[in-house]
Amino acid sequence: MTENELIALWTRARWHIIVSQLAPTFLLAVTVWLLLEGLGEAPLAARLAATGILLASGVLGATAQFSAGQEALAVIDDLRALPATSAVGRRIIASARGVDIVRFVGPAIFVLTFAALLAALYL
Repeated sequence: MTENELIALWTRARWHIIVSQLAPTFLLAVTVWLLLEGLGEAPLAARLAATGILLASGVLGATAQFSAGQEALAVIDDLRALPATSAVGRRIIASARGVDIVRFVGPAIFVLTFAALLAALYL
C-alpha cells in the first residue's frame, strides 16, 4: 500500500474510534440524569433494563474502540515499513502509544463508571 492509502486507513480508524465513543458516553450521561430524576427508585425491571442497555452499549463501544485501535496499529506498522514517510506519516507513527489509551484506558473508564452507576442503581 502507498503512504496515502495508509493515511486514509488511519483517518478511517480514527473516525471509528471517535464515533464508537458517542453512544456509550451519551447513555452514561443520560443514566446519571435519570438517576437524579429518580431512576434508583424505579421498579426493578426498569433498573435492570437500564443496566442491560448500558452494558450492551458499553461492550459494543469498547469492542469497536479496541478493533479500531488494532487497525490503527496495523496502519502504523505498515507506515514504519515504508522506506520514507511524510511528516504526516511520521506523526501517525509517533502516536502509536496513544492508541493504547483508546484500546485500554477508555474501556477501563467505562467499566469504572458502569460500576459506579450500578452501585447507584442497586445500593
